[in-house]
Amino acid sequence: MARSSKTFLAQLSEPKPPTSRGRTILRVILGAFLVFAGIGHLTFGRGEFQAQVPDSLPLSADQVVVASGVVEITLGGALALLAKRRVPVGWAVALLFIAVFPGNISQWLNARDGFGLDTDTKRFVRLFFQPVLVLAALWSTGAWRDRPRRKR
Repeated sequence: MARSSKTFLAQLSEPKPPTSRGRTILRVILGAFLVFAGIGHLTFGRGEFQAQVPDSLPLSADQVVVASGVVEITLGGALALLAKRRVPVGWAVALLFIAVFPGNISQWLNARDGFGLDTDTKRFVRLFFQPVLVLAALWSTGAWRDRPRRKR
C-alpha cells in the first residue's frame, strides 16, 4: 500500500506538459496530416514523393517512400490519439521532420517537380515551412518545455 501511495504522490509532483485547446487542436491536425501524407506515400502520391528522395541514399526511392509512409502513419496516429505520450511522440515527429528535410533540399537543388512545386522559387519557399512543422510538433505536444536541461 505504501508503495502505491508513493507512486501516486510522485506522479502528482511531476510537472505535466502544457496543454490547451489550441495545442490539442494543432496536435490532432498535425497527426491527421501525417496519417494522410503517409497514406499518400503508399498510394496516390507515391511518385510525387519519390521526387524528394536524394540520390545519395543507399535504398531505392520507392523503398524510402514506403518506409517513410509507414513511419508517418504510425507517428501521425500516435500524435492524434496518444495524448498521455504526447511529449516523446512530439520529439519523434520533430525528428522525422528534421530527417526528411534533406529531401526537400534535394528537390530544390535538383529542380525536381512534385506536388505543384514546379519552379525553383516554389521549391525554395517550401524549405521555410519545414522549421514551422518542427516547431508545431514541439509546441503542440509540450515537448520543448519538458526537454532535459543541464543543471548549472
